[in-house]
Amino acid sequence: MTSTVHQSQNPATSFKRWGRKSPFVRYGLPTISLTVLGSLGLAHLLQGSKDIAKVKDDQEWEIIEARKALSRTGPVDAYQPKKISLEDELKVLQQKVDINDYEYKKIPKPNESHRN
Repeated sequence: MTSTVHQSQNPATSFKRWGRKSPFVRYGLPTISLTVLGSLGLAHLLQGSKDIAKVKDDQEWEIIEARKALSRTGPVDAYQPKKISLEDELKVLQQKVDINDYEYKKIPKPNESHRN
């Protein structure tokens, strides 16, 4: 009768005994496997972010190269703004607009505009 009771508790007790006999299997193996699998997982995630950064860098490089090509052919450097001064602009504006020639105009209120 003791053998049947001993047989029913055998899997759990044998695992405990196995852990006491070899602590590496109980503590070391899970720790090492967690470390290795974690490093592999992190490497996979970092590789993904590196790929995304590489694509962005490639796109920026293509834009820079396109601008260089355009500047060699002319369109980028074709725009040469003229030198302007504020005094000259003020004189031109004063010639266009006469501030003494005006007329009063009534601005309708929001309620009045709906009645008309």
